[in-house]
Amino acid sequence: NHLGLSAIFGSTTCKMVKRTVNSNTTLESAKKRFKKFDRKKKTVAKNGTAAVGIQKSVKWTNKTRVLVFASRGINARGRHLLNDLRSMMPHSKPDSKMDHKDKLPFINDICEMKNCNKCIFFEARKREDLYMWISNVPDGPCAKFQVENIHTMLELRLTGNCLKGSRPLLSFDTTFDSTPEFKLLRELFTQVFSTPSYHPKSQPFHDNVYTFAIMDNKIWFRNYQIIEEDGSLAEIGPRFVLDVIKIFDGSFGGATLFENNKYLSPNVLRRVSKQASQHKYRDKIAAKVAVTEKKANTGVSFAVDETDDVFNTLTTSVTGNIREPIKKERKNRVIRPGPKQRGKNNRKK
Repeated sequence: NHLGLSAIFGSTTCKMVKRTVNSNTTLESAKKRFKKFDRKKKTVAKNGTAAVGIQKSVKWTNKTRVLVFASRGINARGRHLLNDLRSMMPHSKPDSKMDHKDKLPFINDICEMKNCNKCIFFEARKREDLYMWISNVPDGPCAKFQVENIHTMLELRLTGNCLKGSRPLLSFDTTFDSTPEFKLLRELFTQVFSTPSYHPKSQPFHDNVYTFAIMDNKIWFRNYQIIEEDGSLAEIGPRFVLDVIKIFDGSFGGATLFENNKYLSPNVLRRVSKQASQHKYRDKIAAKVAVTEKKANTGVSFAVDETDDVFNTLTTSVTGNIREPIKKERKNRVIRPGPKQRGKNNRKK
């Protein structure tokens, strides 16, 4: 065939035909190899000894996704805390800031669009007060906290460090077992902050611990690195304190399950501090009035002690008779002009 083609069409056309035949054969061989690999993959998946990628898709059953975002008007410290939580939680999803005109139940629709079943929402008020909502979407429950004593990772510059995406261990104080509201909050924290097993963005390591401790009826959050197996830790950050306000039955609303009676809003604390400063101003004015009245009555504006003049001695004259204290009169000295001053006086004349 090759000799006949070369005789009829020449050597160049014969080479072109040869290349097309070779390309077709390579494509067919590649298709056959792919079919063989696909059959092996299916048989391996049936037997249960799958590769790493197939193993993740089989064992990743907990599809928890947490939407972490904030409202407009959040300050810089709150924004840095938001970014720290997103970097700590590989199963989180970001979203743009929500407008104040939108009501809180609208967040349930946002979570549904983002395919998230948990939510952490930071609500800012007056550009200085920060509140945190943690909710189980869409059925509830949800809890509202006030965030206090915020210290971010960049601000602290601590020595601890951990692998990004690693799965943390959650440690809770024993007081979480004391009351039913703290038991509910413990379950809510475990579902939100724990990273699901075999998550695609997670790493199969446990090298950090999230601790939740209760002190002064508030929840204190810390993040530590596990340095060695003996239990030595190093703090990573961030730090913040959660003051529980209310726990609701639904997601971002519903019946009130718990209300903290010891909670004082920031507006009340600011009003008390202003009232204390008003008392200081009144005391200052009253002290000024008392000084002016005392000066008008006694002629002295300060308190005088009667024993101050005990050790004052009297001066005596030459004859030894006791007299009143003699005041030394300063003699009038005659200042004679020097040569420089004389020259100046002559020049002026």
